Amino acid sequence: MEQGFKKAIPHPNPPRRRGNVAIIGGGAAGCLCAYFLIKAGYEVTVFDKGSPLATLLPTGGGRCNLAHAEYDFKELAKNYPRGEKFLYSVFSRFSTYDTIALFEELEIKTYTQENGRIFPTSNSAKEVREKILERIKKTEFVKEKVTAIEVVEGGYKIISSPSSGGKNSYFFSHVVVATGGKSSFDFLRKLNIKIIPPVPSLVGLNCDIKMPAGIVLKNVLSKDLNIKDDILFTHFGVSGPLIYTISSIKAREKFPYKLSFDLYSFEFELQKLLNLYPHKDFKNILSEIFPLNFAKAILGEFAEIKACKIDGRTRDYILNKVHNFELTVTGTNKGEETVSAGGVDLSEINPKTMDAKKYPNLYFIGEVLDIDGFCGGFNLQNAWSTAFVAAENIKLSN
Repeated sequence: MEQGFKKAIPHPNPPRRRGNVAIIGGGAAGCLCAYFLIKAGYEVTVFDKGSPLATLLPTGGGRCNLAHAEYDFKELAKNYPRGEKFLYSVFSRFSTYDTIALFEELEIKTYTQENGRIFPTSNSAKEVREKILERIKKTEFVKEKVTAIEVVEGGYKIISSPSSGGKNSYFFSHVVVATGGKSSFDFLRKLNIKIIPPVPSLVGLNCDIKMPAGIVLKNVLSKDLNIKDDILFTHFGVSGPLIYTISSIKAREKFPYKLSFDLYSFEFELQKLLNLYPHKDFKNILSEIFPLNFAKAILGEFAEIKACKIDGRTRDYILNKVHNFELTVTGTNKGEETVSAGGVDLSEINPKTMDAKKYPNLYFIGEVLDIDGFCGGFNLQNAWSTAFVAAENIKLSN
């Protein structure tokens, strides 16, 4: 250890020393990597100025969507707009099957919803957090912000800032970076690693139209992408599962851009309804398939007109609004994004080992990489799998 460096892992009864490993970031990827390494007898230090695994608590609406029931690794990788081919090697080594087995090992039973999303039977992200933290209690957590990583003889120097001020420095033979996609990448500046600037993904979209907030439409078809899911109208525009998928695919598209939807892609003969209820207001006719407030909004000036007075031109005008509903996206809803697109350029990383091609024994895992997936457990799967691959390679390097 270099003179002036601080010892980072003072366990009273440490396991047999297998390597001196630092993990920067105490999220899902960082803590699972610590788990895999501690199981193998390694001394591990995790640097995070916040609480470990705090970012796990809101996942899956607090229920913790652990993974997705797709067991073909190539099909699984298709759910990542950025990182698909890179993940072939990763998922072939740690798959959805392995994830389920991992959580059984952690005494966390799981179940699978009809839509393929896998959750703990407790439906509690808090329980998942507690179970993982219990298994990594031998880890030393250092509540300091890492400000730089420097290459030194035999390993890496980590420079950090305690909350009390000043600087500390530590030496490690292996360093794993797991800081997530929303953190600053300034501490990597001296290493000259290419960073793709992060932009919001899985986020609500600000639009040029205003519809009644809180209305959910089921099975809406995106005509641009030919995918169906639910959409939520908000005070700023649109959100919900379909919009999250669209925002992910179009994360780097320049604003403004247009979107087109079929709001009701099932068999729908409006004229039959008009004939069947000639004395009803048009809004009440359309409320047979849409919430009343939404029907009123989409009909506008025609909402209070009786069905018997609706001519063919008006009928076709409304049908066109339903089947070709267009909006212009002006931006993303600030602060809503759950995932970012961007991070460490994948060309910098060996997918078989997760270490940097320029720097042996310096690893990057989870969302710090330019990898992001759709909603449904895919981003946590990336965390578990890349953590495993990095830990396995650390074991092989000693």
